Amino acid sequence: MNTPSSSLQNVSRRRFIGTTAAAAAAGIFTLRPAGAAQNDGVSFFLIGDTHFCADSENPGMLDEASAEVGSRLIETLNKLPGTTIPAASRAGMVSAPRGLIHVGDLIDSGDKEGPVFSRMQQTEWEAWNAGFGLTGTDGKLKYPVYEIHGNHDAPHGKGLVLDHIIARNKERPGVGNISSNGLHYSWDWGHVHFVCLGLIVGTAPEVTRKRRFAALDSLEFLRADLAEKVGKSGRPVVLLHHVDIGRYTSAKGCDPDAPFENKEWDPCDVHSFYEAIRGYQIAAIFYGHTHARNVFKWDGAGTKAASGIPIFNVDNSSHYKMDAQAFFHVEISESELVVREYASADRWETGAWTPASWVVPLTAAV
Repeated sequence: MNTPSSSLQNVSRRRFIGTTAAAAAAGIFTLRPAGAAQNDGVSFFLIGDTHFCADSENPGMLDEASAEVGSRLIETLNKLPGTTIPAASRAGMVSAPRGLIHVGDLIDSGDKEGPVFSRMQQTEWEAWNAGFGLTGTDGKLKYPVYEIHGNHDAPHGKGLVLDHIIARNKERPGVGNISSNGLHYSWDWGHVHFVCLGLIVGTAPEVTRKRRFAALDSLEFLRADLAEKVGKSGRPVVLLHHVDIGRYTSAKGCDPDAPFENKEWDPCDVHSFYEAIRGYQIAAIFYGHTHARNVFKWDGAGTKAASGIPIFNVDNSSHYKMDAQAFFHVEISESELVVREYASADRWETGAWTPASWVVPLTAAV
């Protein structure tokens, strides 16, 4: 995977914005040679942490700041296809996307309870759905949407957002497999297999301690889906969940007898996730949650591995409390996966390509 140098791999995008000019001048970034990227495969946008938020004093209305930044994000996404990508970001043109993937925290109030918050959740979902839609024809966004839930949507396995995702999965374009609970799903774009796994991946059945967040049998679905839909083909797989891996990866592996520590993601479930996927060609894992961009390789034991599964942590894309926002544009050909970041420092009043790209070489499927 070609990335900016290791000293910058784990730096947040906010720090990056402040140091871009100096870094470029100093030659810190390892960029691919200028020239058009391959556009003969699959391309899509990937966003996260939109946090649509209602006004707590008027829960039937969306917060003004949330409405503005969310609307500008959608306008930005709609206008990018057909535009030029600069040489510093690996020159090319933004190809028409197959769709948009959202890695969770669609709304802001789904983790709270009470009559006011219930009304806020309804307002937030209605605004999010009106903006993003499902098929590319029923909302303001022009592309089909593939979303998962985050901790601000439904941390404990129930809620309005989950109910809507389950209903949407029945109508979602191209979906080829849906979990028995209706929530997790997978599909193919060209030769690439995509799997949506929700908030976290779990739960490892051999570990009986309680969990902070509900995984809703996503690990069981993942194992069965990969065996059935990918098998020994060797074709590339893209995995999607919400919570970050880094803080919950343990070099010691799984300790099933350790006490409950109220972690967002049980380290034994993280370990079981890695074991479930290590035999497949995982082109990338995408997630959000941290409100910062982070890119690294994961070997199941740590986040500074010399080789391993490519991890892409996307920044918040329209958080109402933030000025800085970003999303990814991803292209996958037969030979490589290319990730670029499009960012804004002013809540999408303006935006620009981050002057770097990340490239994952792929091997051909059998």
